[in-house]
Parts: sequence; C-alpha cells; structure tokens
Amino acid sequence: MNIPNRITVSRILLIPIFLIIMLVPFKWGDMHLLGADLPVTHFVGALIFILASSTDWVDGHYARKYNLVTNMGKFLDPLADKLLVSAALIVLVELNDVYAPSWLVIIIISREFAVTGLRLLLAGEGEVVAANMLGKIKTWAQIVAISSLLLHNIIFAMIPFRFDVVSLWVALFFTIWSGWDYFVKNSHVLKNSK
Repeated sequence: MNIPNRITVSRILLIPIFLIIMLVPFKWGDMHLLGADLPVTHFVGALIFILASSTDWVDGHYARKYNLVTNMGKFLDPLADKLLVSAALIVLVELNDVYAPSWLVIIIISREFAVTGLRLLLAGEGEVVAANMLGKIKTWAQIVAISSLLLHNIIFAMIPFRFDVVSLWVALFFTIWSGWDYFVKNSHVLKNSK
C-alpha cells in the first residue's frame, strides 16, 4: 500500500475516534469562543473532523505529485470521504443543539450510497472513475458545512448570520447536482446492466 492510500486509511481510522469524542458523554465542560458557546467535546470533535477531512487534499496531492495514483486509491478515497461525512452528519442529527434536519441528512447519505453503488457497477464493467471537479466541490461544501455546525457557527456568532445553516443548504445543492451529473455521465452502465 503506497503512502497516499495509507493517508486515506488514516482518514477512515479517525472516524471511530471522532464518534467516541462526540457521542460518549465526557464532562469536559463548555467554552466561550468568538461569541459562541460550545461544549469542549464539540470543539475537539470538530478539530478531529477537520484533521481527517484535510487528509483528503493531502493524499490526492501526494498521489498526483509523485504519480502514485492507483485504482485502489480512486475507489478508497471517495469511500473514505463518504464514511467520514456520513458519520458526522448522523452525529449532527443526534445532537439536539445543532441544526441538521434528518430529511436533509437522508438525502445526502442516500446520494452517497447511490453513487457508491454505481461505482461498483462501473468497477464490474472494468471502469474505475475518479472523482470529478463537481464531486470535489460537493465534498468540500459538505466539509465546510459540517465543520461550521460542529463549531456552533463560531466565526459568525457575533453577527445575525447563520453561516452554518446556509452552508448546509449549499452542501445539499452540490450533493444533488453532483449526484445527478454522475448518473447522467455514467447512465450507459445502467442501460447495459440487467
């Protein structure tokens, strides 16, 4: 396994740590930061989520720079993103003090399952499709939205602007658009599979 793929695997291994921090009722108290009050566990969870998310850029950059792009990496990298984002969204639904409606999370996760299913069909046909630019925008929109929700809208807490909620809607828009685009571009597989 090459270094970029190891970095991708590290993203997957950070998911259980993120879940433990966010879901185990640690009594670490609250903190006041930039006009926002948030539990320390949410702050630590957000840092772990942001660290894990940043490995998405690191592994891709390293793989392209040193010509280490593999079929395993093309498959594993988006899978790691989907696992991380899905875990974080489900945690956000469970938290009562954060705006993440379950129906919106269901749409995002459903799109991820549908695209993963299509990727498996494509792999069965001998095609491995790397993420396109629209998919990358979708992933980063989701990461920004989840990070701002986990951080309780810290940067914008002093002004009456819910950046976290707006960013979640932007993520939903790009999730639907990129999913539609992916299926349209790869519809030949659906037509040929019986």
